[in-house]
Amino acid sequence: MTHSTKSQGYKALGIASLLLLASSPLHASSWPDKPITLVVPWGAGGGTDATARMISTLLEESLGVPVPVVNRTGGSGVIGHSAIANATPDGYTIGIATLEIGGMHYQGLTDITYQDYSPIGLYNADPVAIFVSSRSGYDSIDDLLKAIRSSGHREFKASGSAQGGVNHIAEAGMLLASDIPADKVAWVPSEGAAPGLQDLAAGGVDFAAASMPEARALMDAGLIKPLVILNTERSSNAPDLPTFEEATGNEWSFGSWRGLVGPADVDEEIIDTLQEHMSAIVNDPTYLEFMNNRGYATLWLEGDEFMDFMQSSDQRIGETLKSLGIVE
Repeated sequence: MTHSTKSQGYKALGIASLLLLASSPLHASSWPDKPITLVVPWGAGGGTDATARMISTLLEESLGVPVPVVNRTGGSGVIGHSAIANATPDGYTIGIATLEIGGMHYQGLTDITYQDYSPIGLYNADPVAIFVSSRSGYDSIDDLLKAIRSSGHREFKASGSAQGGVNHIAEAGMLLASDIPADKVAWVPSEGAAPGLQDLAAGGVDFAAASMPEARALMDAGLIKPLVILNTERSSNAPDLPTFEEATGNEWSFGSWRGLVGPADVDEEIIDTLQEHMSAIVNDPTYLEFMNNRGYATLWLEGDEFMDFMQSSDQRIGETLKSLGIVE
């Protein structure tokens, strides 16, 4: 072998070694060494954006690199969720997935599902509550359901989200669990919970579905009141409010949720590192004070538990959308 041939062989071997090193788990140990983009599928100023910015701040302190938040809005959440799923799986693009990922593919808005992500952890889940005007004569969820049963078709009106949105699904599921057809109540679409709750306070609808944090301002003003929370346990923010099962004997729980994810196939060592840092963040006093002051429920489910949670959420959304006739 000539000197030139040997030299070429050594170069080839060196390149191959570098490629092997770059693709090996050891390469992940150098992560992170540059900024990590945190994608939010919803607009600035909303609840998901607010929680993302708190997590961004604490991740920056913990990981030692910038974690800028990028709002990728549009398409009812499709654009942002797609940006996360389609990112390079190198750990430098992560994002906040929300409950809406379970409804998009059923409605033909995207092919992306929860299976297109690497689950890092679920950090927030806010159950939906049912609200009526403080001037109404309804003192319990049984009072409201009895009135709906005796009413004419679509005589009662409710609001709290877009058609097929989280609060609409929650309301429809409650009716079905009470043996009331989901379409007996006319749903008045709104651009988020706030306009629907304002419509309730003004007398435009008979009841509304929304989370406790979303309704806090109108509750504090004495304009609306909750009758029941659609959860398996009472809320720490409203310990006197009964669960739907406690009040009626029927099972139905539903609410919005937020979780940290990456695109599919992110290196397991990177996911483990993010989970380690996030498990500390969700117990950080600064984070807990922020969440509690805004009425957001806190929890932490990581890895397979989070994936199972998303699967269950997806299935329930599909079943309820079909009962509403929104999808076949």
